[in-house]
Amino acid sequence: MNETIHPKRLTLTEALRVRFKGWLDPVGSALIRLGIAPNTLTITGLAGNLVGSIFLARGEFLIGGVLILLMGPLDALDGTMARLKGEPTAFGAFIDSVTDRYSELLIYGGLLLHYLLHGDVTMGMVTFAAGAGSVLVSYTRARAQSLGYEAKSGILTRAERFIVLVPGLILGYPHIALGIIAVLANITALQRILSVRQQARQ
Repeated sequence: MNETIHPKRLTLTEALRVRFKGWLDPVGSALIRLGIAPNTLTITGLAGNLVGSIFLARGEFLIGGVLILLMGPLDALDGTMARLKGEPTAFGAFIDSVTDRYSELLIYGGLLLHYLLHGDVTMGMVTFAAGAGSVLVSYTRARAQSLGYEAKSGILTRAERFIVLVPGLILGYPHIALGIIAVLANITALQRILSVRQQARQ
């Protein structure tokens, strides 16, 4: 039986890493020469997002957004450094994914606290929906992979959420960014569920 071979579909995050490999590798090599470990960048990114979430909770969206923006490249650099050092391990990838989820939830937690402290229950629920959808997008992919399926598709993966959220924070329109994420992240999770359902039927 002839099978059609489809090219591997990359997520936006993976595509960006391929696109910017030309500068990620030199920067990663320079950091290695300075004696900086990949895990150091991972923890730094988590700590930076924690500080950013504190500013968000206080309603200082510009500062919080800038901090979160600055932490973004660290997510790509830690994996690049591990690869350059010849030390990419399953446990390292696991820790990287877990800290990514913690970082994202810290951001939504800071925003949720801000809205609840100001009595804005509606935006509090929107923020919760955005956070829940973001977690489900990641969970559906991880769970699908553990069962031998692929679930990388969808309109709002992690990179897209970053692209939507950070400008919204910096420009002072977090409610618009959160509304977009609340809707599209949950749609993305449903897209992945349907994708796995289709694969299972095949």
